Amino acid sequence: MKLQAFDVDLRDRYLRHLGFAAGELPGPPSSALLRRLHHAQLDRVPYENLEIQLGRPTTIDPRESANRIVTGRGGYCYHLNGSFAALLLSLGFDVALARGAPIDPSVDPPAWGAHMVLLVRIGSETWIPDVGLGDGYRDPIPLVAGGPLVQGPFAYRLEQVGGPFWRFHHDPHASIAGFDFDVTPVPLGAFAAMHRYLSTSPESSFVQKLVVQRRWAEHALTLRGCVLTRADSGGRSSRDVVKEREWTALLHEEFGLRLSDVDEDVRRALWTRVRTAHEAWDRAGRQ
Repeated sequence: MKLQAFDVDLRDRYLRHLGFAAGELPGPPSSALLRRLHHAQLDRVPYENLEIQLGRPTTIDPRESANRIVTGRGGYCYHLNGSFAALLLSLGFDVALARGAPIDPSVDPPAWGAHMVLLVRIGSETWIPDVGLGDGYRDPIPLVAGGPLVQGPFAYRLEQVGGPFWRFHHDPHASIAGFDFDVTPVPLGAFAAMHRYLSTSPESSFVQKLVVQRRWAEHALTLRGCVLTRADSGGRSSRDVVKEREWTALLHEEFGLRLSDVDEDVRRALWTRVRTAHEAWDRAGRQ
């Protein structure tokens, strides 16, 4: 399976969803355009695993992901970074995919391919956009070792750990420590097996718990089950969401999720399952 550019119709529908005028082609590839597209995607497309929670299997085909995104939905890294990569390719950018692995000392060997990393070549520079990290960075970052890379209230660092291997150190207030990545390009199909595991295995955190995230300019917001967490210049703060009406409103108003394709009884059943799991977590001492 190879990454391919979108056809003109899907490219244009995607651009309209990101806020571009009908028929507007944003210009030749540049770092400024990459940043503009990156912001537009983060502003309009949430990170979410709702399809997994609803038991509706997806693929990592960027066309499938994009057709879902333009209806007001999102996805997780394979859907978001995959569709964004195909859009960039459609606009003339030089794009390659690479395998990432979340930093997690408890996982040995590392889960290579559990994160999809994008490498975008512009002139003599390589950039790493990432719209599929949930509470990740706001601006694309250059593939240059060092830091801190300060973006709003958050700071990041890139480290080359040897040969083609790099490490992205996330802000201390983020939901993960960061990820390792190998800059050796791989085909889209390299992520298919890990996607099947993450979206179907009972051991997968995506199967176990609903997660929705957005990264704004000055804060990041996460809804994990019934817990709403905000990270900003003041640090991290969390609270429980105990009412179904508030929970549903958050999905729509704060995270921009359109649920017109989810019947009310299905949505209420999801809320009941999420709330029941939260109460069991409470009884277990939130372990």
